[in-house]
Amino acid sequence: MPVDAPKPFGPLPTPRQLAWHKRGMYAFVHFTINTFTDKEWGYGDESPALFNPSGFDADSIVRAAKDGGLTGLVLTAKHHDGFCLWPSKFTEHSVMKSPWKNGKGDMVREFSDACRRHKIAFGVYLSPWDRNHKDYGRPEYLTYYRNQLRELLTQYGNIFEVWFDGANGGDGYYGGARETRTIDNKTYYDWATTRAMVRELQPDACMFSDGGPDCRWVGNESGYAGNPCWATIKPDDIWPGHGEGEHLMRGDRDGAAWIPAEVDVSIRPGWFWHPNQDNVAKDEKRLTQIWFDSVGRGANLILNLPPDRRGVLPEVDVLHLQKFNRHVSAMLSEDIARGAKVTASNERGGSRQFGAGNLTDGRENSYWATDDAVKDAEVVVTLPKLREISVIKIAEHIALGQRVDSFKVDVRVDGKWVPWVEGFQISSQRVLRGTPVVTDAIRVAVKASACPCLTSVSIYREPHV
Repeated sequence: MPVDAPKPFGPLPTPRQLAWHKRGMYAFVHFTINTFTDKEWGYGDESPALFNPSGFDADSIVRAAKDGGLTGLVLTAKHHDGFCLWPSKFTEHSVMKSPWKNGKGDMVREFSDACRRHKIAFGVYLSPWDRNHKDYGRPEYLTYYRNQLRELLTQYGNIFEVWFDGANGGDGYYGGARETRTIDNKTYYDWATTRAMVRELQPDACMFSDGGPDCRWVGNESGYAGNPCWATIKPDDIWPGHGEGEHLMRGDRDGAAWIPAEVDVSIRPGWFWHPNQDNVAKDEKRLTQIWFDSVGRGANLILNLPPDRRGVLPEVDVLHLQKFNRHVSAMLSEDIARGAKVTASNERGGSRQFGAGNLTDGRENSYWATDDAVKDAEVVVTLPKLREISVIKIAEHIALGQRVDSFKVDVRVDGKWVPWVEGFQISSQRVLRGTPVVTDAIRVAVKASACPCLTSVSIYREPHV
């Protein structure tokens, strides 16, 4: 007889969030007037005549991102300086007043088209703060902001992510006023109306900000998620521009909303290209550690790749990205646990439908589950022969919620079980490095708040760097 599936537990991810979790890592591209002024934050009074990349090539940038293992690209269509990379109908502070392509160019179009050609997703960043616009800080600016957002969401095809920055208010040009303007970042933007517009125009797009609603800032720009990093969080005291870093990094085990973390970090110290940073780009080893500390902790990674003044990625950055992807791809090329014998201390209803064999069958939608009353359980993966291993990946069936509280992994060495790695949260996945060891079996023990539902246990050997 068929056995009933476990009931959902706690907050659940939406279909768009489930798709977001599968995306893993993608590119950020910061490119604007700042690239030509050697600044991180433009003041808003920069002349559009400064923007003139000599050899802009969206295809080469998108190709490098894809070759680096990145599944999408989010473009800074407008940063805090207010300069627009597309010919917006609502301002002249854009590429149409620049010498690039004699003012006839549309960089958002070129990036979105290149993403489609290379079959990766496209997203947009539109800074809520605008140091150029005369109405920033006043109600009229919201109409301007939403008009521009509507242009981006209706003219460039499917958008997978809309990125709302938390930098809000301060000194700026503001149409020549050259003054400081402050806003209440909780009320000024009327985010509910803006979010409703995004849902209407791009229903599959995830919205990023300190407070989501689909994915949250991880609380730092250094390349790591909390340990643990719960996908759930208490949302009452977080919103765009407001959130405590440690809270955002870790989330809340008993959080009321599913808002997983996104780790944003640049391959260089700055978000924009600077001529003195060619020798300090993050190399393969550093990028791999970032991957373990972000994707490996159940977060997504958005890795910034800033083009130089030519309008292409520096060769050294591309090389580091390629080496990083080759290393991770080689590590994940063989799942040593695939097809191995698996036994469990409990299988739901004694049925193969939820049997331990689902953990190593390679299918995304099958999972091992226990009876409702069994919240602490273990599985043993027995390999056909001795193998050297150094990495383990464990994933929950998050469509039914975040159920596991903690886990421990032992390895069998010379017939004896030896502690190897452990942690508190699994959620969408945990990927952990352990001390390289030769073993013929691993044991995964979990403690959960509801009967555990694990979709996979995978074992790998990381190549030596």
